[in-house]
Amino acid sequence: MEELNQDPTLVKRVQKLIEENRDLNNQMKQLSAKNDELSIQIDTLKTRLSKLGDSAKDLQLDHTQTIKFKMATVLFLEIHGFKSVSGEEDSKEIIDELDNLFYQFDDITANFKIEKIKTIGDTYMCAGGVPIKNITNPLDVVLSALEMYNVFNETKEKYTSRNKPFYEMKIGIHTGPVIANTSGKKKISYDLKGETVNTASRMMSAAENGMIIISVMTYELVKDYFTCEHYGKMPVKMQGNMDMYSVKRIKVSLSENREGRKPNEIFRNSYLMRQLTDFQEIILEKLEKELPSFLFYHNVKHTIDVATQAELIAWGEGISDEDILLLKTAAILHDVGQIQGAKDHEDRGAAMAKEILPNYGYAPQQIETICELIMATKLPPNPQNLLQQIMCDSDLDYLGRSDFIPVSNTLFEELKAQNIITNINDWNKIQVKFLSVHQFYTKTANTLRSVNKQQQIDRIKSIIED
Repeated sequence: MEELNQDPTLVKRVQKLIEENRDLNNQMKQLSAKNDELSIQIDTLKTRLSKLGDSAKDLQLDHTQTIKFKMATVLFLEIHGFKSVSGEEDSKEIIDELDNLFYQFDDITANFKIEKIKTIGDTYMCAGGVPIKNITNPLDVVLSALEMYNVFNETKEKYTSRNKPFYEMKIGIHTGPVIANTSGKKKISYDLKGETVNTASRMMSAAENGMIIISVMTYELVKDYFTCEHYGKMPVKMQGNMDMYSVKRIKVSLSENREGRKPNEIFRNSYLMRQLTDFQEIILEKLEKELPSFLFYHNVKHTIDVATQAELIAWGEGISDEDILLLKTAAILHDVGQIQGAKDHEDRGAAMAKEILPNYGYAPQQIETICELIMATKLPPNPQNLLQQIMCDSDLDYLGRSDFIPVSNTLFEELKAQNIITNINDWNKIQVKFLSVHQFYTKTANTLRSVNKQQQIDRIKSIIED
């Protein structure tokens, strides 16, 4: 551990985290500016609508709009083979079974948070990443395709086991940008357009019965999770020949059953880690909008700093990927309770975690650990295990940095705005006492934050007035 600072791998990771930190700050500025712009537009529209009266409300409900999505995953599914069942005495029963299959596909898409677009005869179309943009939509769609085959094969088995004919099915999937035209009042419908839709349809047409065919774009985004085989090439206008792959199953190491249809804990944790990018963006945007303006220290920058440092220390301590996931999630949420006030904000943050995280697929035990990590940041720190030690070290990381005094001053300004402490001299005396008893718990934090504590204390004492 003494050679941690000389580890080239760690140096690269630190550089990467610094760059990500900078990018997130820029992104938050852009989001804030965009939000201000949209707020002005909304206020203008509300004013115009109020002048137009009830007729304008009806127009507003019927209003259609066009939305662009940079990354959506489109699935086309075709059930065919009607000729093989026509003329049979029980053909009506099998046709009813087709309707039942589509109803079950609706349940599957809803479970994976995928938008059903439409059904046209024997063709079913849905899309991930619409209307809610997310980074996991290629995984969601491929998982849903495997689940659809589970349902289809179970239904087909009921008929083939009695030597009765049944339909065939094939699926095509492609990932790329789409344009969505919305319509409807209470239930908004999405009509997708663009080359991505056409390519997904062609993938389905190229598939043989019983196959899931994905484009090379989708393959690159899911290949770490699924066993795939190269299927061939398809000519695409202006792009040359596009590689196609058939999805066989979830990888053995990531599957809970022999058939490779159900993801195991390793798969789910990896999925959650990928999803964390979306989750972080949502929470940071919430903090940016809802945190009180006088929080000069407990702001979005502090949340990003804690999340970055938690991951860095976790690497240094050699903890598991799942524990890194839990630490980063806790770091992102640890100050969300500040939205409602500073006092006991940790308790409110833990309560919000219990409310939010089930919607993102976190297991009950994972949520409990995350809540414990949030509560561990409550002063005075008293961590009970390594994860809580990492959390505490990350939250108070600035105490071991050379910019301690200016960062400390932002905390003073925050407390001053709340009339908690108003004299900078008294504040510096409190800081001296706090530093004198503070300790970093992990070896990694002590190595990375090697600023001499006594020098830090002497620096503050030098600016204290008697």
